[in-house]
Amino acid sequence: MQIPSGNPSDPISIMYPGHNSSKMCNPDTTHRIYFEKSHEMKQLEDESVDLVVTSPPYPMISMWDDLFTSMSPEIGLQLNTENGWIAFDMMHTELDKTWGELYRVMRNGGLVCINVGDATRKVGNEFALYSSHSRITELMLQHGFHALTGILWRKPTNSPNKFMGSGMLPAGAYITLEHEHILVFRKGGKRVFATEKERENRRKSSYFWEERNRWFSDIWQDLKGASQILDPEGPRKRSAAFPIELPFRLINMFSVKGDTVLDPFLGTGTTSVAALMSQRCSIGYEMDEKLSGIIHERITNSGSISNAYLMDRVLKHREFVSNQQELGKQFKYHNDHLGVPVKERSEQYIELNLVKKVSPIEPGRHYTTIYEPVKPLPGRR
Repeated sequence: MQIPSGNPSDPISIMYPGHNSSKMCNPDTTHRIYFEKSHEMKQLEDESVDLVVTSPPYPMISMWDDLFTSMSPEIGLQLNTENGWIAFDMMHTELDKTWGELYRVMRNGGLVCINVGDATRKVGNEFALYSSHSRITELMLQHGFHALTGILWRKPTNSPNKFMGSGMLPAGAYITLEHEHILVFRKGGKRVFATEKERENRRKSSYFWEERNRWFSDIWQDLKGASQILDPEGPRKRSAAFPIELPFRLINMFSVKGDTVLDPFLGTGTTSVAALMSQRCSIGYEMDEKLSGIIHERITNSGSISNAYLMDRVLKHREFVSNQQELGKQFKYHNDHLGVPVKERSEQYIELNLVKKVSPIEPGRHYTTIYEPVKPLPGRR
């Protein structure tokens, strides 16, 4: 297995077509960004999206107060007059405009994954928990989505100042809030792979047995939060980006190669990069056009990062196999594409492809990616 040489952002002479929502974009992918609100995604056809992975601004987290106020000035007035619960409701009214639009653009059987954190905040003399995960669940159900089992993402901090309240004195201290929610919803019934071509692509999109065991747990404790610091002189001093592993997992868990992944709150572009790494197309909506430079840099530099990440997946699997064999475990199947033993029949068909070139068609707004097969790792069967 080797990483292709050359700069992954070098332009190519061939203009690849844009995404056709009626077809898979596999084997090459397109990635589009629209700098506008996602309340009305007029560029997207009905039932054209296979998966949503997103993390909206968190209501009642102070870093997002100005953004919500820009959506509705009344929110700022309610905060200034210490009407926390009214402000909370109004913030969710703004987010709900996007949730309703998601139902239109999602295919039947498509899934929506929303990473959101609840907020603890003192407004006036009242300290309270503002439960955004329950509010979003209620609103998504009203739009017609079905709720599936979600994930608790536990992200503890070692800060000595994380405890709130009266210290060691009873009845006045508050429990620390060290987790976020990954809510999972589906439109309609279970997705159907009707043709042999679709079923073959699904098999190629499989993941390793040990990844399944880790990813499909309802508590994730092995993901650290991403750095929140951006350029202090830049358009936004802090980001709320999740780590790349989070959307990467969800995209590989709930979609297949060539699917279209939407993030209606794109931020610095993490979901687009994870989709590119996973050989999926992506569409992102972001209100702040000043982030286009950061998004451009991340996407154009994603080739080498993606290839190193995929190499690491295979090497970790080789390590897993070696440890299991030392314990006397046998592996009945073999993946010839990757040159590795595997535990289950479906793993035989896993195909991973390296990024060969990422090409900016319109920097900050439109990119195409072409891939090449991984070369099997040397080693015995």
